[in-house]
Amino acid sequence: VQLQASGGGLVQPGGSLRLSCVVSGRTDSPGVMAWFRQSPGQEREFVAAWTRFNTLYADPMKGRFTITRDAVKNTAYLQMNSLKPEDTAVYYCAARMTRIVVSGQRLPSNYDYWGQGTQVTVSS
Repeated sequence: VQLQASGGGLVQPGGSLRLSCVVSGRTDSPGVMAWFRQSPGQEREFVAAWTRFNTLYADPMKGRFTITRDAVKNTAYLQMNSLKPEDTAVYYCAARMTRIVVSGQRLPSNYDYWGQGTQVTVSS
């Protein structure tokens, strides 16, 4: 399975970006799609997760970020609004082929496949 992330860039505080993650290499779809982010010197941080049954967000992202998935295109999206300088990071998409309980969706170790990362910089 290959994950190709795109859509990062430089945006001013208060602006918006939409990240995309295209999944290829398998005929079955992942049970869980997620986004994580990592800043220099920091651990990889959970951002959001999607399954057919739930979406889950880290508290700082609630109300600002939205994760969706297009089954036809086998693509996951992360719509990011009201961006803040502290959102600056490399954003990674991740996929897990089987379902997992909600609490497990936050842990990077529970994901099977990772994209290459896309840089998001929020600065004036």
